[in-house]
Amino acid sequence: MTQDIRAINEIVRKESIFVEEMFSEIGKVIVGQRYLLERMLVGLLADGHILLEGVPGLAKTLAVKTLAQTIEAKFQRIQFTPDLLPSDLIGTLVYSPKSGDFGIKKGPIFANIILADEINRAPAKVQSALLEAMQEKQVTIGEETFKLPAPFLVLATQNPIEQEGTYPLPEAQIDRFMLKISITYPSREEEKSILEKSSEDSAQVRSIITPKRIDEIRAIVRSIYMDEKIKGYILDLVFASREPSKFKLSDMQALISYGASPRATLALAVAAKAYAFIKGRGYVTPEDVKSIGPDVLRHRIIPSFEAEAENKTSEDLLRQIFDVVEVP
Repeated sequence: MTQDIRAINEIVRKESIFVEEMFSEIGKVIVGQRYLLERMLVGLLADGHILLEGVPGLAKTLAVKTLAQTIEAKFQRIQFTPDLLPSDLIGTLVYSPKSGDFGIKKGPIFANIILADEINRAPAKVQSALLEAMQEKQVTIGEETFKLPAPFLVLATQNPIEQEGTYPLPEAQIDRFMLKISITYPSREEEKSILEKSSEDSAQVRSIITPKRIDEIRAIVRSIYMDEKIKGYILDLVFASREPSKFKLSDMQALISYGASPRATLALAVAAKAYAFIKGRGYVTPEDVKSIGPDVLRHRIIPSFEAEAENKTSEDLLRQIFDVVEVP
């Protein structure tokens, strides 16, 4: 077993060299935001969609576009608006007067990386169409079903402060996102660098990795070693969100309406492996789970009315769970 771990570790150490190259290329355009960039790469390597939440002006859209430029893949930016239709997203049947038949016109969803900008501005019908694409990696136009290109990754942005004219995402759709990333303001030093860079010409970002290579890396990520104790730790975190009283969290029992689902358990395991990969390791540590865990679980714990009355958010509840659950 030790020999196997060493072999995996050596493979990961060699194969993860491209990670710093990607960060270096993205750094030509994006100042700081290491936390955001690492999570976007985790989503890419773990084959999981990402929801980015932050106030306007934090370079959410620019970060996604720049990430796409480092990959030799098709990129599409879709601006979600209240008048958007499902056919604007997935495509539609178009009548041809010459042949008298209907032909398929594919929509912008047929790309490798989709930037769903301000996703909560689109109505429920559009969100439902996106849901099939995210979960099944396919779309249905008329009576035909089409597979989406691989890799297929949705990076959606939403503004947490301006709620006028928005359609809150259903819990079922939010759960389809592997990670929900809360983006904060840059530090003073980072903002000074942004200010200085604004007067420079925009840098050219080169491609670092191909879609085929991403598939190969994903296979390596899945092979990363995870000890039984780490699996137990992941299960404890998830079950603590469902049955807090069994984990010395009795005061939280009434504060959580719904805990994390089995999908969260699977997502946390593969995200921890991807996080270990970008750190150049062939094995998962408790610190990997603690680092990526909040991003996997924050949108899967639903606070109760009682929690809202006490001004407790899912972040507060999650912090308490990570503080109390014993680390192996």
